[in-house]
Amino acid sequence: MELAKITSKGQITIPIAIRKLLGVKDGDKVLFVQEGNKVVMMNASVNALVDAQKAFQGIAEELGLKEEQDVVDLVKEIRAERRDIYQCE
Repeated sequence: MELAKITSKGQITIPIAIRKLLGVKDGDKVLFVQEGNKVVMMNASVNALVDAQKAFQGIAEELGLKEEQDVVDLVKEIRAERRDIYQCE
């Protein structure tokens, strides 16, 4: 358990152990989420990544992507298609 004091401007210093746990550094953003009568603080970047992963969950399976090479091949295919489109203009 860590303790922080609130300044007259409503600011706090996040204890170093908590910063390390969250993986945040100077300039990073943190997210405060209310869960019932508690507030949870999270690394905003990590939370955004988790949300993106949830949004894309199942898409790889729908596209038939089973291995990393499948993804590499798909990217090459899309780049080739884009290259063809721009060459036709």
